[in-house]
Amino acid sequence: MTSADYLKERGFKVSLVENRIRVSPGSMISETDRKYIMLHRLELIAELAANDGIERRLSWRVTLHGKPIATIVGNPMTKQEALKSIRFRWNEADVIDAHIQNPKCAANTLELKSD
Repeated sequence: MTSADYLKERGFKVSLVENRIRVSPGSMISETDRKYIMLHRLELIAELAANDGIERRLSWRVTLHGKPIATIVGNPMTKQEALKSIRFRWNEADVIDAHIQNPKCAANTLELKSD
């Protein structure tokens, strides 16, 4: 699921206006939603600019034979772009979503507080 899809699933309309993310209706945006948007800002911009519905991430975990060996970090990229990037070094490597596999990473975790 793309970051934009996540917000749409929560009932928001998401668009890109001059490299700025517009989320509406503003009255429904909770503090948790604001944190999510801030943490995923670059991914949202890349997804909305490409307008192809393909998920892009800032980081991907690299695995070799099922074991994590590295995490690549950079500009938002699709899984296919990440695979192409790592396969020059590790021909049999795969990539998985670093958000799921590394939930304690400060850059990828939201602190959820009850209101």
